[in-house]
Amino acid sequence: MNKYPEKVKVSVVNRYINGETISKISHDSKISRTTIYAWIKEYNNTFHNGKAPNFRYLHDLQQKCERQQKIIEILQRSPCAPSAHLSKRYEVIKVLSAEYSVNILCEALNVAKGSYYNHLLRNKNGATKAAKKQSEMAPIIGQIFHENNEIFGSSKIYAILKDRGYAISESTVAKIMHQNGLFSIRTCAKTLYKQQLERKTNILQQQFHVSRPNEVWVSDVTYFSIFNRMYYICVIIDLYARKVIAHKISKHNSTQLTKATAKTAYELRKPTDTLLFHSDQGSNYTSNEFRKYLRSIHITQSFSNPGMPYCSLRNSLINSER
Repeated sequence: MNKYPEKVKVSVVNRYINGETISKISHDSKISRTTIYAWIKEYNNTFHNGKAPNFRYLHDLQQKCERQQKIIEILQRSPCAPSAHLSKRYEVIKVLSAEYSVNILCEALNVAKGSYYNHLLRNKNGATKAAKKQSEMAPIIGQIFHENNEIFGSSKIYAILKDRGYAISESTVAKIMHQNGLFSIRTCAKTLYKQQLERKTNILQQQFHVSRPNEVWVSDVTYFSIFNRMYYICVIIDLYARKVIAHKISKHNSTQLTKATAKTAYELRKPTDTLLFHSDQGSNYTSNEFRKYLRSIHITQSFSNPGMPYCSLRNSLINSER
């Protein structure tokens, strides 16, 4: 052993302490394993009072430290705490799963791994189908509602759908009606009914040929899906050139979406002459907030006839091309 310089012995022992195997060290340095074992024993006797250090324990401890560092990173990046609603934590795990393992994400946010995988499976097989079915049933429910003079509530419309062979629950019918502003006039005051009649006037009357810009704007909201997440897009088109003048995207089909889009179009175009705004009878266009905003900027509203299965925007474009 004495034929090797002290610095060689120190180098070999340090390599072993840093995790390299004795076989690899022996192969690289051309030093026998017996000699290396002797140097390690000598090191242990000198610095650890004859007790060999537990290198596996040190390795496990290092891994635990690295894991804790990752958990701290996840908690710092997460927009919600581990005590937040489970759905919010699921969303954070889904977003960060491209950078961290699901195991450590679940540990950091206090989520059972099995529950998270069940959540993914439900979203893949259930939520997407439910959203698709609701979008397919919405125009059918709307047609029944308007054909019966806006009198029927969810229970009556549910019975009609059941008679026609549709598999849908009454609670789903009520949800679709609420989302689309389909409320029975029997439960409303007469003044509200008159406001409904006023706000649903079809002023355009399919006169899709216009003579100047900013004479008629048409608008509609549709949806699309990205990574199993539903998004809504509101578009406004000037009928004169059939050009999109404003659009907005949101996670919710709301009055805020249509109002923000209309505000963008108005600030961009700054119309000075009379302007007609034509849309369908969705609640996001018939709401008091949206009507009030259009009146404040001197824009007159027009609505397509009730019960139409297609949006007014599409009909306007098709007819304007004829």
